[in-house]
Amino acid sequence: IGVKESHQMTIFRIIAAILHLGNLEIQGERDGEACSISSEDEHLSSFCGLLGVEHSQMQHWLCHRK
Repeated sequence: IGVKESHQMTIFRIIAAILHLGNLEIQGERDGEACSISSEDEHLSSFCGLLGVEHSQMQHWLCHRK
């Protein structure tokens, strides 16, 4: 459809990251008032690797509202 190969790879990387984000296992805590994500979750690692974001920061901000 006329999209450059470099742009296609970027789009594929973003789509793959979103799919990994959907597979995260989030555990509820304190009757649903809090949550956590295992630091060893392979989908979180893949998500961070694909988008180039820091693992610990992503783990923290996915579970804290601000």
